[in-house]
Formats: sequence, C-alpha cells, structure tokens
Amino acid sequence: MRTQRQTVDYSLQRRVVLRDVRNGRIGTLEVCDASPYLRNAATFHGEPTEVRCPICRRENLTLVHYVYGDELKQSAGQARKLAELPSLAMTLREFQVFVVEVCRSCSWNHLIERFVLGRDGLTTDETLQTEAMVSSGGGGSRRNGPSHSGEARR
Repeated sequence: MRTQRQTVDYSLQRRVVLRDVRNGRIGTLEVCDASPYLRNAATFHGEPTEVRCPICRRENLTLVHYVYGDELKQSAGQARKLAELPSLAMTLREFQVFVVEVCRSCSWNHLIERFVLGRDGLTTDETLQTEAMVSSGGGGSRRNGPSHSGEARR
C-alpha cells in the first residue's frame, strides 16, 4: 500500500514467546488465549496464510487487521479485510492498522505488525488526485459492521 508508514514489526517478540513456550517457561494455555471475538474476526474478516500454527501445527494461521483512528469514529476497533484497507487509506487522513495472527484451532494469537495508513502519507499531487477520485465517487465504499474488540500481546 502506497501510504503505509511507521511500521513496527513484532517478530522478535514473537520468537521470544515461542522460545519460552518450547523451553517450558510459559505454558501453552497462557499463549493460546484468543477471545471468541478475535476467533470470529479471524473466521469472517481474516486473511489465510500458508504458515502453520507454531503451537498446535494443525492449522494455518489467519491474519486479522484491526483499524483504529479518530476519523473512523464508531468503526474504530473493527476488523477489516485486507482488500478494504486501500480504499480506507484513500478516504481517511490517517489511521493505524494492527495485524494479529490467529490460530482458529488452538487459539494462539500474537500481534505481529502495526503501521499507519492514510492520505497524510501522500505527496501534494497524489493528494489532489485522490480527492478528485473520491469526490467523483471512485473512492470505494465503506462498510459498517459489528465492532470487534481487538486484543493482542504487546
């Protein structure tokens, strides 16, 4: 996505947690604690991956994208499909995206990435083109759905 910026990768933190699970310092019940809301978000809004769950190895992980920002108002905190993010990025000035990996089988979940999207990341020329596209109706539609509270280990 063109406007993605301020990316924070949590892969090192994930590796530490997995190492501690393998060494017996952390129990699997402590890390396999996804709420029903997060598991439902993975089912209905998640993006499947080719990566096997590092805990149960039964199922591939699913990525869930949660969006937060002042301009989102009551939609803040909702899970969104990856395909919806570019149209939101062209419509809103700035919002944060939190990416959580979830195993729907054993409830493993971990925050893997956070980044900022929105028009504030565009140059002046790109902003003018985007505003013209949005005002002519080419900016995509925004879908309102039930709010899901996002949780992840930080």
